[in-house]
Amino acid sequence: MFEYLVKRIATLVPTLIFVSMLIFGLQQLLPGDPAKILAGEDQDPAVIAYLRTKLHLDEPLPVRYAYWVGGVLRGDLGESIRSQQPVTELVWQKLPVTLELALLAFAIALVIGIPAGIVSAVGRGTPWDYAANVFALWGLSTPNFWLGILMILLFSVQLGWLPASGYVSPFEDLGANLAAMIMPAFVLGNAIAAVLMRHTRSAMLQVLSADYVRTARAKGLSERTVVLKHALRNALTPIITLGALELGTLLSGAVLTEQVFTIPGFGKLIVDSVFNRDYSVVQGVVLVTASAYILLNLLADMAYFLVNPRLRR
Repeated sequence: MFEYLVKRIATLVPTLIFVSMLIFGLQQLLPGDPAKILAGEDQDPAVIAYLRTKLHLDEPLPVRYAYWVGGVLRGDLGESIRSQQPVTELVWQKLPVTLELALLAFAIALVIGIPAGIVSAVGRGTPWDYAANVFALWGLSTPNFWLGILMILLFSVQLGWLPASGYVSPFEDLGANLAAMIMPAFVLGNAIAAVLMRHTRSAMLQVLSADYVRTARAKGLSERTVVLKHALRNALTPIITLGALELGTLLSGAVLTEQVFTIPGFGKLIVDSVFNRDYSVVQGVVLVTASAYILLNLLADMAYFLVNPRLRR
C-alpha cells in the first residue's frame, strides 16, 4: 500500500501545479484594477503606481505567478485588498464553519442515501422501491435555495422551532450551534442523499445478482448477512469514490446555502470578495477549495484500496 500511496501522491504534484496556474490565469481575466480599488476614491496616480509596484502588478505574468506560488508555499496567500487582513487568517476563520456544515450535510446524506438505496434494491418493485425513487427524484430536482426558503418559512416563521439565520460556535453553545446548522445541513445534504441512493441501488442490484451472493444464500445464510456482509461490502467501492467526490462538491457548493441562511463561512466570504473585487481573497479561497477536493480524492483512493482486496495483490 505504501508504494501505491507514494505513486498517488506523486501524481498530485503536477495536478496541483496545473490547478494553481489555472486559478491564477483565470483570475487575471477578471475586470478591474486591484491597485485602483485599493487606492480608493481619490485615485491619486502616484499612489496607484506605488501600489502597482508593491503588488507586483507591473511585472510580467509569469513573474507575478512565481511571487504568488512562492507565497503559497510559505503559507502566505496574500493580503485582502479591502480589509488588509492576511488571506490565510481569513481562510482559517471561515474554513471551520464551512467544514462543519459540509460534514453535517454529508452525515445526513449518508444516513438517508445508503439505507434508502439498500432498501430500494432489496425490495425492488415494492412500494419501498417506488418511495425511494420518488425521494431521489425530488432531491435531485429541488433547488437548494428554494428548499432553504421553504424550510425557513415552515420551521422558523410558522413553527418557531429553529433560527432562520446566523451561526453560533459549538464551543460557545452546542445546542444553539446544532439548531442553527440543522436546516442548512439538510438542505445541502438532500441532493447528495439522492445521488447516493441512486448509486447504492444500482451497485446493490448488480451485486445481488452475482454468483457468490446466490452461493451465500444457498448455504442457508440469513438474508441480513447476505445483504450486509456479502453484497454491501462489494457494492461499497463505487459508493466510496462517489461519496468523496460529493464531499468535495459540498465544500464548494455551500455558497448559495450559506447565503440563504447567512452563515459566515467560505461561501459568504467568496461572494463578498467577488462583489468587492477582492481578488487575492477569491484566489486564496478557490485554491484551498481545489486542494481540499484533490486531497479528498486521494483519501477516496486509499479507502478504495482498503475495501477492495483485489487491489492489494
